[in-house]
Amino acid sequence: MKKFFSCILLAAMTAPAFAQQDANMGIIPVPVSVQKHSGSFILDKTVLLVSNNAENNHTTDLLNAFIVNKGGFSLRESKKASANQKAIVITSDGADKLPTEGYNIKITKNKIEITGKGAGLFYGVQSVMQLMPEKEGDKITIQTAEINDFPRFKYRGMHLDVGRHYFPVAFVKKYIDLMAQYKLNNFHWHLTEDQGWRIEIKKYPKLVSVGSSRNGTIIGRYPGVENDNEVYKGYYTQEEVKDIVAYAATKFVNVIPEIEMPGHASAAIAAYPELSVFPDRDTFIDPKTPWAGPRNGKQVQQTWGVFDDVFVPTENTFTFLENVLDEVIALFPSKYIHIGGDESPKKYWEESEFCQKFIKDNNLKDEHGLQSYFIQRIEKYLNKKGRSIIGWDEILEGGLAPNATVMSWRGLEGGIASAQQHHDVIMTPSTNGLYFDHQQSNSPDEPTSIGGFAPMTKVYSYDPVPDVLTADQQKYIIGVQANLWTEYIKTPAKVEYMILPRMFALAEIAWSPKDRKDFKNFSEERLPLHLARLDKTNTNYWVPTPIGQTEKVLNGEKFNIELKTPVQGAKIYYTLDNTRPSVYGNLYNSSIKVNVPKGKKLALKTIVIMPSGKTSVVTETTLNNGAPETVTKAK
Repeated sequence: MKKFFSCILLAAMTAPAFAQQDANMGIIPVPVSVQKHSGSFILDKTVLLVSNNAENNHTTDLLNAFIVNKGGFSLRESKKASANQKAIVITSDGADKLPTEGYNIKITKNKIEITGKGAGLFYGVQSVMQLMPEKEGDKITIQTAEINDFPRFKYRGMHLDVGRHYFPVAFVKKYIDLMAQYKLNNFHWHLTEDQGWRIEIKKYPKLVSVGSSRNGTIIGRYPGVENDNEVYKGYYTQEEVKDIVAYAATKFVNVIPEIEMPGHASAAIAAYPELSVFPDRDTFIDPKTPWAGPRNGKQVQQTWGVFDDVFVPTENTFTFLENVLDEVIALFPSKYIHIGGDESPKKYWEESEFCQKFIKDNNLKDEHGLQSYFIQRIEKYLNKKGRSIIGWDEILEGGLAPNATVMSWRGLEGGIASAQQHHDVIMTPSTNGLYFDHQQSNSPDEPTSIGGFAPMTKVYSYDPVPDVLTADQQKYIIGVQANLWTEYIKTPAKVEYMILPRMFALAEIAWSPKDRKDFKNFSEERLPLHLARLDKTNTNYWVPTPIGQTEKVLNGEKFNIELKTPVQGAKIYYTLDNTRPSVYGNLYNSSIKVNVPKGKKLALKTIVIMPSGKTSVVTETTLNNGAPETVTKAK
């Protein structure tokens, strides 16, 4: 084991070669094929950067800027190079023969040629940037190889809820940057909620003057131990939206806005009470919920959950929604507009004489039929405008709108049913690890979250195509997405903690061929390199726990526990005396040999500490030699 750990230290000292040693050259998501060859390309300031297509200028500049940061030198740019000139060539010649969004990289001793078109070329450059090791002296040594790559799914998404908590424009752009670096191409922007309306609509100014502000927010898990009594507000102006959409386009990321209906509408109803089924009713406030400010009238919600006050299906409401969508369409060129459709209670519709008469007059079966009518009417309006709708899987209830794409979140069933009805499906099941607001481990160190358990292993093991579908039905699974709901996520730093490194696992299931997935290679070879790079930036992330440790109870008398650091340069500290491990404790540098007395148990507690000082949660393994099964958890 001492020899093994020496190898780990050597790898940390010779990090420049790390990506080259890995069979996949350190690239996430893993490419379709990587063929490594003998020899190296030496990147230094004598290399020419060649591109003869003005359409590729942005991608060319992106690579040169990266080389400046990585190597400390800029490459001279040219439209052509002589036969003997060492060069990096960025080209779209021959790209028409590649699959959509595909690219090819050829690395020889004298040339790196990146071939692709549009997004494909951009992704090829991202892969080249990932495979570049650290510089040695005044040069970067890159192994010769050929890489062919293209995506498994055309839709590869990340979602961000800004309704519960607002995030600054600069951070939204950073979120898009992270997506683009890992070949994710659809940013689902959840803009309206019960707790806040976050997009300026000029025709309805009260949506932001009233709907974007709440008088307080609960503290702690629902229903809350207290209210912070602080006004919380924030929204994006139309100019800011245009800026974000344009920025995303330079990264080949499509921005999909979500305007929730008919439920999750409290903020809009607080601004315009006539949109409610019962406009004169006060907002229902759960007596268990600590509340700030007045209780009368319509209120922006201060707590989390699902609320009965939903849009009333009047002509006024439909006119309102159509006017809102007109302004949204003008801001977002996306083919898709997400209209929500989830968690819309039927109680107010059941109690309303108007709604009951509406159901009868329109020959609808029940309130589910009314929801289907509502969604289909909005779909027809958007279709006439040249757009298509996406809705959460509740839009299946009462009959699916004819051209709708379904986002299956409650499990696999909604996606299966939709594909069987020949509707496009984006798989985003909360049951399979794709809700990134769920906990990443069972450690008590995890920050407050909505609950659930979604470790990176669960994310990585998910296959978006259900086995029960026929080959014909499987083609309707167009992609996969992870969602980040922000009830318990107030800051950009916590957003980063919750999405990283799980977003890397998402990228691999969204992009890479199923038979190329290899969790051991991902987690032990490539991921450590990417996290080591992140550790040198101002980006937060969840630090993985030691490789080789289990949280299960181990029974026996003698143990020889071998661990491995999950990130380059990290250190593992441990205790066996039920105290919390820290940098002042035992440093792991060889296997841990433990003898447990008969009838006793010991708790092996570990923590990973990064060079930056970031730490993992404490992980605990109980070593039991016939003692009662009660386990003492870390505090």
